[in-house]
Amino acid sequence: MGELSKRPNIGNVVEEQLNQAGILTYEQLRTIGSRGAWLKLRETDPSVCLHCLYALEGAIQGVPKSQLPAEVKSSLKEFFQGVQKK
Repeated sequence: MGELSKRPNIGNVVEEQLNQAGILTYEQLRTIGSRGAWLKLRETDPSVCLHCLYALEGAIQGVPKSQLPAEVKSSLKEFFQGVQKK
């Protein structure tokens, strides 16, 4: 168990995926942002879902993904849908 799995929503599997994508610390995750981190995960796993994007944002904000404000979820959903269309 590393640094990232101590954040909300990040388990050992997601932490390993983030590590493989070159994101090893919370600071790196915060700097790249949830969208950037999700895109990096998608490079190796095209099946990463919207809930993973929510989880990454929650980890950055330090809250469970269910507690993200509706406007944040809406913005993330728009981003996700835009990427899916490409």
